[in-house]
Amino acid sequence: MSKRNTQAAKTAARERLRVERERQAKRAKAKRQVIVAASAIGVLAAAGGIGYAVVQANKPSYWEEAKSDKVVAPANTTGTNGTTVTIGKSTAKKTLKVYEDPRCPVCAQFEQVVGTTVDKDVEDGKFKIQYIGGTFLDGDSLGQGKIGSNGEGSKNAMSAMGAALNVSTEAFAEYKTALYSAKWHPEETDDKFKSDDYLIEVANTVSALKNNKAFQNDVKNGTYDAWALAMSKTFDTNKEDVTGTPSFVMDGKKLVTSAGNQPMTVDEFNEVVDAALKG
Repeated sequence: MSKRNTQAAKTAARERLRVERERQAKRAKAKRQVIVAASAIGVLAAAGGIGYAVVQANKPSYWEEAKSDKVVAPANTTGTNGTTVTIGKSTAKKTLKVYEDPRCPVCAQFEQVVGTTVDKDVEDGKFKIQYIGGTFLDGDSLGQGKIGSNGEGSKNAMSAMGAALNVSTEAFAEYKTALYSAKWHPEETDDKFKSDDYLIEVANTVSALKNNKAFQNDVKNGTYDAWALAMSKTFDTNKEDVTGTPSFVMDGKKLVTSAGNQPMTVDEFNEVVDAALKG
């Protein structure tokens, strides 16, 4: 082999090596650019995510927004925004105001022990009932602009009760009894009433509400959500110094036992109501 051919081969080899090194250098540069770009995108995405989270955290909750919605009053109501709910015979001379919160465990206890007595008294025309519902166990304080710091079950149940009231006062009364029953009423710490499906499941035990599509649609669509908040505001702004549930008022006076407690047995209830009816 000539010296010339050997030198030419070496030169060609060096050229191929140079080209390969340039190609690899370009690939490495391109890879670095991709990594930098991806990192920048990641930083922007993270910043965007943080920004989005901040925006979401500062957005009004669904129930905060519902406060400004137009109130749809259920049928069988009167008064401002349909927040006067009266059950019983028009011939009954006296009205017993009943203040309750759907999540209240003491209200559930009262309904389970004394509820049938109350229902019989109403049916007999002994008195009418005016129901006033609160949602303070959700952590609501509508007068101070706070809402939902401890859940949403009271508001959601109140809305469903509005849907039942729209069917009939009897459906409302029976549904309220079912919600407070030992079988269906959750522990105070369990915000089970926030589930529409659960509220509908309970409603299916009430004949007038069982598989009632109109009722179910009202629950799922939140037709009476703003009404529930209006009812809660009525509770918060009451003029009878009621701050807890259950509470009972007749002729502007709170009905309590001689010990100053709420009547929680049939005998206690009969005693305070009979005294108020004579007064």
